[in-house]
Amino acid sequence: MKILVTGISGRMGQAVRQAVELNPETELASTHDVGQDIAAAMEQADCAIDFSFHGFTPELLAAAVAQQKALVIGTTGHTDEERAAIAQAAKSIPIVYASNYSVGVNTLFWLTRKATTILKDYDIEIVEMHHHHKLDAPSGTARTLAEVVCEETGMNYDTDVMHGRFGIVGARPQRQIGMHSMRGGDVVGDHTVIYATDGERVELTHKASSRMTFAGGAVRAALWLAGKTSGLYNMQDVLGFSD
Repeated sequence: MKILVTGISGRMGQAVRQAVELNPETELASTHDVGQDIAAAMEQADCAIDFSFHGFTPELLAAAVAQQKALVIGTTGHTDEERAAIAQAAKSIPIVYASNYSVGVNTLFWLTRKATTILKDYDIEIVEMHHHHKLDAPSGTARTLAEVVCEETGMNYDTDVMHGRFGIVGARPQRQIGMHSMRGGDVVGDHTVIYATDGERVELTHKASSRMTFAGGAVRAALWLAGKTSGLYNMQDVLGFSD
């Protein structure tokens, strides 16, 4: 499979390029950075892998739809309008859109869903930490974890997620998900889901030490898209967890 890697000057772009070059089933067709001609870069590729900036997504989608090319989108921080644009494009082309491409993190998503069905009456808090260069907070992975908890508990992300606490906030209501973002050093990505009740606490944690974990997963997703019809998929589909 011939792959276009966007955001090539970024840390993830470089990691994806390396993963593409190391995989015997993939070939680096072209690379792209914001400001360059995306249509020209996409012409030689079967699929584009994007870890750039959410503001670039509409331009990427337009080029992919026009040329009928598959997409793997790992960029996070999308607005509601950008998410809607991704869903619209997926009616014409196959797209894998995930907040995290690590096999371990996707196992954490699955475990969080299972744990929440059992521990839905516990106080649930989510803690994430990333390097000091990261632009968005909370991380896309942390948001996905909160969305999983919301689905299993009937809570709403917009109204029931508390992003940090400050001052006299009162007693913690049961119908709440605490979300806490830490930034520092060169941390690739740590995520913990905490379930607490009187007398005990359960914690599910994933810690990444290399971006190649995510890059390899993205290449795996691109290969999975070969021959797929149009549709919006995620890494749970790629790994068979959705079944």
